[in-house]
Amino acid sequence: MKMPDKEVARYLATVKLSEHLDERTVEELQGEGAGPKTVAALDALATASASLPKAQPKAAAATPAYKPPPPPSSEEQQEIISEMRDYAMNYTKSLPDFICTQVTRKYMAQTGKDDFHPEATVMENLTYFEQQEHYKVMMVNDHYVDLSHDAVGGTTSSGDFGSLLKSTLSPHADATIEFDHWATLRGNECYAFSYRVTSGNSEWSVSFGRGEKSGERIIVGYRGLIYVDKKSHKILRISLVATDIPATFPVQEASDTLDYGYQNLSGQEFLLPLKAQVYMRHDRERDRNDIEFRLYRKYSADTSIKFDTDVPAPLPDDQTKEQPAQPQGQGPKQ
Repeated sequence: MKMPDKEVARYLATVKLSEHLDERTVEELQGEGAGPKTVAALDALATASASLPKAQPKAAAATPAYKPPPPPSSEEQQEIISEMRDYAMNYTKSLPDFICTQVTRKYMAQTGKDDFHPEATVMENLTYFEQQEHYKVMMVNDHYVDLSHDAVGGTTSSGDFGSLLKSTLSPHADATIEFDHWATLRGNECYAFSYRVTSGNSEWSVSFGRGEKSGERIIVGYRGLIYVDKKSHKILRISLVATDIPATFPVQEASDTLDYGYQNLSGQEFLLPLKAQVYMRHDRERDRNDIEFRLYRKYSADTSIKFDTDVPAPLPDDQTKEQPAQPQGQGPKQ
C-alpha cells in the first residue's frame, strides 16, 4: 500500500498475535522491502509471540500437498546442532590447497527500491593455501587491472572459506539455535535451523567507507538460517541478517547468504563455497554483490596459475533457490 515505514511500524505496535511469528517470515518480509522501523517492530512481535503455537499452513484447495515429516525430536536436534558446531570448527582443516576464479557481479539501486542495475564485474584469482585466502584482481569490466582485493571499492565481504561458519557456531558466539522447517536445496533434503547471535557475542562487523563517515565500523548482532543436509549433516547454506544496528550508523541494513556445493578436485569431492550474496542499504541506496566461485582446481607447488579471461555465465537460479520439502527420492541431486 506504499505506506511510510514509520506508519507501518506504529500500526504493528498495536497488533496482538495468536500464533508465533517466526524469524524466517520476518526475514522474508525484510527481503520484500520492509523498512528498518517495520523490521524492528516485527522483531519485537517475534520475541513477544515466542511462547505462542507455530502458525499452521493454509489448507490446500485441491490435492493435498506433500506433508513433510514432523520436526526432529529435541534429542535429535541437539545431536545435529552438536555435529554442526564440530563441523564448523574443523571445516577449514579438511580443505585442500586449491585455486579458483571468483566472479563478483556488483549491482546498485538508488531509488529506494530493489531496481538493481549492473555496476561492475570483477574477476579474481583466489588461491587457498595452508588455510589462508590470497586474492589477485585480474579484470574489472573486461579490462586488465593490477589492484588489490580491497582496492576495488564498493561493498565487500570476507569469511567465505570457513571463518563465517566458525565465528557463528563457536562457543563464544553462544548462538541460540532451534529447528525451523524442512527444506530442499539443490535436490538435497535439509534441516533448516534458525539462530540468533547477540552483538555482545558477535564477531561480524559492518563498515562504511564514504564521505565524512568513511572508516566507521561497528560489531552487529545477527540472525539467520543454517541449512544442514539430512544425510551427511554437512552445512549447505548459512544466511546472516544484521540486527540492532544503531540508528546513527550510515548503514541501515546488511545481510549475507553463503551457499556451499560439491566440487571435484583431482577425483575427490569437497564441499566448497558456491555462491555468496551480500546486501547493504544506506538511506535510499542499495548495494548487492553476487559472488560466485568457479573453475576450482587443486593447487600444488608446481601448479602454473593461468587466468581464463572469459566470464562464466551466472549460476542458474535452481542452484541457490530453496525449494519446499519434497518426498524422499524426488527432485534432482547435485
